[in-house]
Amino acid sequence: MSFGNVPSPVVFGCSSLTLTNEEREFFKESQPLGFIIFQRNVQDKPQLKALIEDLKSTVTHTNCQILIDQEGGRVVRLKQPHWFEPPPSAVLAKGSLEDATRNVQEAYKKIAEELKDIGITANCTPMLDLDVQGASAIMGDRTFSSDPKIVAELGAVAIKTLQEGGIIPIMKHIPGHGPAVCDSHEELPVVSLSFKELLPHFAPFKANASCPWAMTAHIIYSTVDPYNPATQSSTLINEIIRSEIGFQRFLISDDLGMKALSGSFYDRAYKSLDAGCDAVLHCSGNMKEMIEVMKGVIAFTHPLQRKAN
Repeated sequence: MSFGNVPSPVVFGCSSLTLTNEEREFFKESQPLGFIIFQRNVQDKPQLKALIEDLKSTVTHTNCQILIDQEGGRVVRLKQPHWFEPPPSAVLAKGSLEDATRNVQEAYKKIAEELKDIGITANCTPMLDLDVQGASAIMGDRTFSSDPKIVAELGAVAIKTLQEGGIIPIMKHIPGHGPAVCDSHEELPVVSLSFKELLPHFAPFKANASCPWAMTAHIIYSTVDPYNPATQSSTLINEIIRSEIGFQRFLISDDLGMKALSGSFYDRAYKSLDAGCDAVLHCSGNMKEMIEVMKGVIAFTHPLQRKAN
C-alpha cells in the first residue's frame, strides 16, 4: 500500500552504510516520516551525507526528518576524528548555574552546526529525566541533575540552542525515566510512585512543554495506568503528557524494538499510535520487523484496509 505524498507516522533506521535495494524499495512504498541514524550507518562525512541524501530520495513528501541521538558522553553516534564528541550532560552541568548554562550553550551550538552541515534535522535530546539515587544506571551521567529546576533550566537552554541552530530538539523520556530501577532496553520498568511523588519528574517537561517534539518512556506508572507503559497508555498520554504536563506538540515513541514492549511489532506500532503517539520509532533496520511495524501503521491509519484484511 502506497502513502503517496503523505508521510506515514513512522521513523525507520537502516542496516548499514548504504541502502540495500530491498530497503530502498520498502521506503519508497512505506513513505516514512523520516529516518534515524546510528553508529552502524556512519563512516565519515562524505559517506553519511550521501546516505542521508539517498534516504531522502526514497520519499516523495517534502518534510523528511533525519533523526540522531547525539546527546554526549555514552550516547553519541558521530565520533572523533570526524566530529565533536560532547561531554555527558552531568559534566556540562558542573559548577555554578551560570557556568553550566554557558557549557550547555557552547556544546549544543557545536552539535547543531555539525548536524545541520550533514543534513540531520532532529536530535533526540535533551534528556530531561532526573538523576535518581538507586535508579537504573542507564540514566546516570546522561542526566543534568537530580534537581528538577536545574534540569528544566538547562534543558531549556539546550532546546533553544538547537532550535537557533536549525535543529529540532526532541526532549525525552516523557513523562520521566529517572525513577526506573531497570533499563527499558532490556525489561519493562514499573514505577509505583504516588502522583505527588511523580510531580518533580514531570516538572522539567512541564517547564519545556513548548519543545516541538517529545519522546515517550517505555515505563509503567502504576498509579496512573497499572497495565500499559506510557508509550501505549491513552490514559497516561491524555491525562499526564497532554493535560498535566501540557505538552501538545509532536509525540514520538521510543524505539519499538526495546524489550520493555511485548507482543508483535504489528501490535507495538498499532497500540502506540492508538494510545496517542503521533509517530512510532523503529531503529534496528531489521527488514522483517519493519514490515510488521508498517502493517501496524497501515492498520491504524487506514481502518478500512484493516477490516479488509
